[in-house]
Amino acid sequence: MPLGATWEKNGNSLPHKAYFLDSAFQKEAFTVPQEYQVCVIGLWHLGSVTAACLAEMGYSVIGVDEDTTRIAKLNVGTAPLFEPGLDALLQQGLASGRLRFTTNYADGLRGASCVWLTYDTPVNDRDEVDLTRITAAAQKIAQYLQDDAVVIVHSQVPVGTCEQLESTIRAGAPTRPFGIACVPENLRLGRALECFRKPAMIVIGSNQEATIDRVEAFCSLPPCPKVRMNLRSAEMTKHAINSYLATCVSYINELANLCDAVGANASIVSTALRMDERVSPRAPLLPGGLGFAGATLARDLRALQALGKRVGHPTHLFDAVLEVNEEQKQIVYRRLNALFGSLERLTVGILGLTYKTGTSTLRRSAAIEIARGLKNAGATVKGYDPKAAIEELCGEDVVQFCSSAEEVAANSNALVIVTEWPEFKDLDFAALGARMKDRVLIDTKNLLEPDRLRSLGYTYSDIGRGTLLESSKTGSLDRGMVCG
Repeated sequence: MPLGATWEKNGNSLPHKAYFLDSAFQKEAFTVPQEYQVCVIGLWHLGSVTAACLAEMGYSVIGVDEDTTRIAKLNVGTAPLFEPGLDALLQQGLASGRLRFTTNYADGLRGASCVWLTYDTPVNDRDEVDLTRITAAAQKIAQYLQDDAVVIVHSQVPVGTCEQLESTIRAGAPTRPFGIACVPENLRLGRALECFRKPAMIVIGSNQEATIDRVEAFCSLPPCPKVRMNLRSAEMTKHAINSYLATCVSYINELANLCDAVGANASIVSTALRMDERVSPRAPLLPGGLGFAGATLARDLRALQALGKRVGHPTHLFDAVLEVNEEQKQIVYRRLNALFGSLERLTVGILGLTYKTGTSTLRRSAAIEIARGLKNAGATVKGYDPKAAIEELCGEDVVQFCSSAEEVAANSNALVIVTEWPEFKDLDFAALGARMKDRVLIDTKNLLEPDRLRSLGYTYSDIGRGTLLESSKTGSLDRGMVCG
């Protein structure tokens, strides 16, 4: 069956039907050619979600990754990290016989009409990308790629990378015909299955119209707009989306800090702002937070900065977005210093350690960055998270992991909410306060009600609710004070 084969709705001419669970397609059946084989290379978050969802669509999928431990777990339906619904979907694919995993490139690429590169692109401490693994994968692909296959780059990569990968493959297989396309991923940790099943659009970039046609046919489900463009435009689209989102985050955080200073409520201001017809009601303009963490948004900003330097064009806006974000990360240190005079010898408990809710990863987590800063300043740091993958710290002694919020609170001078797990709303803060040395709580996500915490004797600090002006007149640590 050629790669350009079309989907047939509720047809019976082909032997395989895919049913979408918990999605817009739950009551619809679509036929997919049973012999249609797909290889997915790079199996952390992006790759495991892609492989499981493609198998759910009805494709025969082989996932490839060099990590033998990861492959062993995937082959029994255990994802590399927590993502709601992913383990069950993996197990469903394995049980159907449409999904399996291997470390063997030759096995994975044999007979594959479509190859997805799905590495979660690593970054260094400055959020600059490292393409080593993706380039090495391209070299392996060149050895085993089938004639007329299409390589889809799904990973987050800088402009120009797909053309470099194409050259790498052609250097290893100079006579083999193949196509290359860029289909930028748009998943979100904690909502990845929903994002894959119900995308707002699918961007398809290639320098050959025939390749775009073939990929569009492959991606004909789900029924969303398909935006066709060349390779570099597709890569730039991903940069554009993430840099825009990052700009919104820095914008609303800067506005929230000013609201605090003058007694305005940024949450209400944001509501009115998003009701303006020139501003989308879905714009990410919700105050409260420590800026963007992880590497997703910062990676694209750094890529655009590097591009600007390369072509000799200044990137003033992107530079400022990153600067504001770095400043926002200092709020916890500034407020603890203002209350206690020093961070040295403090015991600080952090509630919520993961990059965000709905995931287990600690990669580039704001909470871990804060813990490192506090420890370097002489504080003792404890932490609790219901899902955190502690092993990702590789033994780094940056935070004392606790099994409950109560254990974190014991003998702590302050609690800091960083990741807004819903269960934290229901904690018994009266009992927690009784275990603390000082009832200080910094709520960086505005998760809790200030009046409730004040009535329990807490010095409570949030972001953007406009209480900083009043609290600044009160002075430093004063039980019952609410500060911004």
